[in-house]
Amino acid sequence: MPQNFLKITSGDYVFRARLEEEAAPKTCAAFIEKLPFVNKIIHVRWSGESCWIPLGDFEFGVGFENATSYPAPGQILLYPGGYSETEILFPYGACAFASKMGMLAGNHFLTVVEGAENLRELGVKTLWEGAKDIRFDRD
Repeated sequence: MPQNFLKITSGDYVFRARLEEEAAPKTCAAFIEKLPFVNKIIHVRWSGESCWIPLGDFEFGVGFENATSYPAPGQILLYPGGYSETEILFPYGACAFASKMGMLAGNHFLTVVEGAENLRELGVKTLWEGAKDIRFDRD
């Protein structure tokens, strides 16, 4: 079965990410339905070296699958909501996924496989310069 990939663009940064369809099939399917997905990415408040896309009460219609609280750089998570708002977590360094409610776990549904050398630069720019546009497309 061929792997499916997404292209993620934020400013001058382009990443290629593999959909984790075996481990998170429902999350991947729900996200693919929303493509192209365009939003803003900002720096996290509680989770360490990561950015996030806050989505409020947006519903993807999925529960938890392949969930983790400690994603590695480039392991993109979708938190389907519950204790905190729905969000996408975009880690670039040491990260412990949390909110003002405490620790969270999100669905690891994408893994950056190209462009990972630029994750930290995007994260630091977002920290110091503020929100950036971000777009997810089929690769």
